[in-house]
Amino acid sequence: MMASSAPAGIGGEASSAPVPPLAQLTPAKPQTVLSDVLLSRPRLHDLVREVDPSEQLDEEVEEILVSLADEFVENTVNAACQLAKHRKATTVEVKDVQLHLERNWNMWTPGFGTDELRPYKRAPVTEAHKQRLALIRKTLKKY
Repeated sequence: MMASSAPAGIGGEASSAPVPPLAQLTPAKPQTVLSDVLLSRPRLHDLVREVDPSEQLDEEVEEILVSLADEFVENTVNAACQLAKHRKATTVEVKDVQLHLERNWNMWTPGFGTDELRPYKRAPVTEAHKQRLALIRKTLKKY
């Protein structure tokens, strides 16, 4: 089994290491060592092959995608830390990450956190749709 530098919970690996207090957590610095990236180039190629086996990525595109993935995780962790600080907690919990992802990225991860039913948000009805419905109702009344 390969050793991973990813934090616990990423890639399905659990860690028994204690979670450091929030005061010791500092915003992450940009990645400079290639072995510290969360999404490696071979893994990126595997993901691309899953979508389209014939697709090839340019070198620049690979760099941008790896950079975006690292930046996304870094921003999410920083925001989750801020939410935990706001709760006056010393550890980051799943609900902190979930709240950030849901509010800022409209992402919801099923299977984590609470089992409450999520309310369904109906799309707002446009004026054009209302006019079409009125026209249909009008024509149906004739018959």
